Amino acid sequence: MKKINVFDTTLRDGEQTPGISLTLNEKLRIANKLDEIGVNVIEAGSPITSNGEKEAIKAIVKEGYNAEIASFARIVKEDVDAAIDCNVDSVHLVVPTSDLHIKEKLRKTRDEVFNQAMNMVEYSVDHGLKVELSAEDGSRSDISFLRKIFNESIVIGANRICVCDTVGILTPEKTYDFYSKLSDLIVPLSVHCHNDFGLAVANTISAIRSGATQFHCTVNGIGERAGNASLEETVVSLNALYNDYTTDIQINQLYDTSRLVARLTGVYLQPNKAIVGENAFAHESGIHADGVIKNSATYEPIMPEILGRKRKFIVGKHIGVKGLKQRLDDLNIKYNMNQVNEIFNKIKYLGDLGKLVSDVDLQAIADEVLEFEQEKKISLKELSIVSGNKVIPTASVKLKINEEDILIADVGVGPVDAAIGAVKKGISDFADVELVEYHVDAITGGTDALIDVVLKLKLDEEIISARSTQTDIINASVEAYLSGANRLLENRENR
Repeated sequence: MKKINVFDTTLRDGEQTPGISLTLNEKLRIANKLDEIGVNVIEAGSPITSNGEKEAIKAIVKEGYNAEIASFARIVKEDVDAAIDCNVDSVHLVVPTSDLHIKEKLRKTRDEVFNQAMNMVEYSVDHGLKVELSAEDGSRSDISFLRKIFNESIVIGANRICVCDTVGILTPEKTYDFYSKLSDLIVPLSVHCHNDFGLAVANTISAIRSGATQFHCTVNGIGERAGNASLEETVVSLNALYNDYTTDIQINQLYDTSRLVARLTGVYLQPNKAIVGENAFAHESGIHADGVIKNSATYEPIMPEILGRKRKFIVGKHIGVKGLKQRLDDLNIKYNMNQVNEIFNKIKYLGDLGKLVSDVDLQAIADEVLEFEQEKKISLKELSIVSGNKVIPTASVKLKINEEDILIADVGVGPVDAAIGAVKKGISDFADVELVEYHVDAITGGTDALIDVVLKLKLDEEIISARSTQTDIINASVEAYLSGANRLLENRENR
């Protein structure tokens, strides 16, 4: 198998994503993880950017990682001197090579850029740096000019060369042809792709197939505009879809790495992101869930455990009975088939109303269904509310507790508060059930909207969730409270 090296530029090209600015400690945490998972080269940043950036690169160098630490530099002495001052292992020296960049951006000639680049390659080599010479906008450059620059830089001492598809205009077919024209050079060839047309990973793999032995990437594919080739997508694709290539990356740590970078950069992933998105191994469809339970290969191209992940069965209106049973088993909920069917119907009903059913929701629905076969210690017989302008909200309730009727009233800041207060007073001699959290959603629209109330209740250090879904928020709140209180009392009796 052909060994492919990974050059990660999350800390340089990735940080150029609009809105990202990493602190020294954040950069160190990411660098630690990149080294831990087996990245071969970490581009730590561009020291000419700021004093803070320079100090962060120095701190990364001092960690003594296994990975080679590289610094970005333009073909100017000031940039290379800054890299030398950071004591990095290598310099990623970037030279614009397309006529568009040379004439419009630099306002120079090809000869001027050529001479400037060779001077900086020689200067870097003389100061003990490894050199990777990158052709910026190389995919729109004249191939003969590229070969001239690369060949001369190799003679001077460049260790690696790289062609950048700076604005992501290559296709996989063009990439293969383009990089094939440079694969005969005697030093390793790197590929650096941007994702403007969503082809960065595909183009990166095409370049590898045509002879590149190193690819540039970022965690989660972050970077300027549409980003760079994604580390996790490229590595896993090479591992799972191609038999001829291998990397040093520990694939089972890619998900944790992705989450770390997302958290520190504040750039969170869309759920359907390949490999590391939250839905990458999630199944809701009954047909899919049934297939995966029987044999995961039916609807999963790779096992989630390979990536350090777990599959999830999403509870929604598309779920099947087998998927629901699997999810109930995961939550350690005991059931019979009649109860499963009732839970199933409630989920379908809520799904048709546009309600997403979380694990907390599922637990509450299941608890409500399971309660029907249990004797309730506390039940609501009557509830009345007085509330209005210049009237203190007052609630009176009639409860049945162990065959005894209890009538009690309470006031509150609003009708729900008064009703909950009255119920709490009514059962106070029996149990001190504390309301820990209260949440309400309107599932449907209009004045007759279906109201979903979810509570968290506490008794004897045990906390549970309870819910009720009705059109009346006061009744729903009281029913949810009593439902949870009954379960807490039963659990206390069982203990």
